Amino acid sequence: MKRKGFVEQRKKVAKTQPEATSDQVAITLLLTGGQEYTVTVMPEDPLLHDLYETLVAGNGNSVKRLFQIPIQHGKAVLAFPSDRLVGLITEPPLIIEQNQVASSNPSTTPLQSDSDPCISKYLQLDQFLAPADHQRLLDYVIEHEAEFVPSSTFTGEANYRESVVLYSFPEFSELITRQIQQVLPQVCEQFSLAPFPVTQIEAQLTAHNDGQFYKVHNDNGSQDTATRELTYVYYFHREPKAFSGGELVIYDSKIQNNYYVQAHTFKTVEPRNNSIVFFLSRYMHEVLPIHCPSQDFADSRFTINGWIRR
Repeated sequence: MKRKGFVEQRKKVAKTQPEATSDQVAITLLLTGGQEYTVTVMPEDPLLHDLYETLVAGNGNSVKRLFQIPIQHGKAVLAFPSDRLVGLITEPPLIIEQNQVASSNPSTTPLQSDSDPCISKYLQLDQFLAPADHQRLLDYVIEHEAEFVPSSTFTGEANYRESVVLYSFPEFSELITRQIQQVLPQVCEQFSLAPFPVTQIEAQLTAHNDGQFYKVHNDNGSQDTATRELTYVYYFHREPKAFSGGELVIYDSKIQNNYYVQAHTFKTVEPRNNSIVFFLSRYMHEVLPIHCPSQDFADSRFTINGWIRR
């Protein structure tokens, strides 16, 4: 009952917040005990710097401060000690570099020039599974064609993602998880990530056939996906290859008004058979349309794709 009352209270708070305009950032404050509150601010608001500075300092910060944030159109104040803040969700995605968060005067230290792109990285490893495992997996998906269901997105937007997916395949999800755990140190090194505790490695089987695609998106832009640190895509298909297209496009980023947006430059990743690709889940990316003349399910572009959660 206590939890239900809190949820009702949180929803009430959210409804009283002004709608975020195109030049504002919506911030969901994640507090200890599972509490959440959403406020909207301008990108240059000093509150953003203070919140990120608190996260960077973590529990090692000996100086505790009291946040007092106006809510309900200024009719109330949300007050909490800084050590209760455990995370932030920002919409649009907002990434502030740690060395710039540490600046004592953020108003005179621009995060980055709007014209200076942040170059995206990826790591592609070939022959990821043993040949026998690769063939067993291929046989498995063809045998279980009837169990695949149409894909969807968190927003439910139509004509945004077209493919079919299989969510339960224990033998091979465990196999891919073991393989990923073995190469994770190499992956973290590629992206200059310090080793981090992995809470979950998600996996789903996806098949793209003729005319199917996935438009531009990122993988950790919602409350439910905020802890996704890395995205992976393992490619496999029949030989000879019976489709074309289906390339993964990973976009570079640039900072406008202190938050990340998609740049015009990008990397194109070929869906090489028995290879796996890793990239940061915050990167904007898309799957280009597939051309499969036979339209036979067995000729699809198959993947095991998923996310490594921090």
